[in-house]
Amino acid sequence: MKRNEITAPAGTESHVLKVSDITKPFEFDLSRPLEIEVGCGKGQFLTRRAAENPDCDFLGIERMLERVRLFDGKCRRGKIGNAKVLRLEALYTFHYLLPAHHARKVYVFFPDPWPKKKHHSHRLFGPLFLNALWKRLEIGGRLEFATDHREYFETVKECFAGDSRFEEVPPMDRPKEVWTEFETMFREQGLPIYSAAWRSLEADDAELEPLRIPPEAEPREGIARRYE
Repeated sequence: MKRNEITAPAGTESHVLKVSDITKPFEFDLSRPLEIEVGCGKGQFLTRRAAENPDCDFLGIERMLERVRLFDGKCRRGKIGNAKVLRLEALYTFHYLLPAHHARKVYVFFPDPWPKKKHHSHRLFGPLFLNALWKRLEIGGRLEFATDHREYFETVKECFAGDSRFEEVPPMDRPKEVWTEFETMFREQGLPIYSAAWRSLEADDAELEPLRIPPEAEPREGIARRYE
């Protein structure tokens, strides 16, 4: 087995969603609701949601291979059949690989804030992601966001405040049982946690313009890329 491959034990099914063609959208059962977590880590939050909501499908997006393996193992041990995990860059996934206006919730908890100004272009939230997010959320669907980084929190709020396709709503409550490792660590240190949520509204449904990606930067599983 190659180092970057994930193989399920004999007699079990892998929960890792494989990409056969990065230009072809995934096929989802549109009769079932869909919830997505960006940066799902080991699956502490999403696998619990999946176990408690068997009539909904769940997709985790995670770049780190070891976390993807742990997510997969947690699903197999818990016999959670309605959750999958994808090792691919989040912006590309939202832009090209998801069905239009189908996701009822998207969760982004404690993303990398890229605190240095010279690295701000690596941040997830910006016009490109909001365009793709709105396109994938059902009308009335929600984005749930949490971070320990005050400046990034204010920047994300400004980003949504400038987009008439979203309105701010009260964030969900997250019990301690589904806190991520980062959230548990931050709370144990007494650090403040900033949470917010937004609901998508009806708007002109324009097609997404293609991302400008040079050939050498085409996404591969597990690889994060910068987009213009």
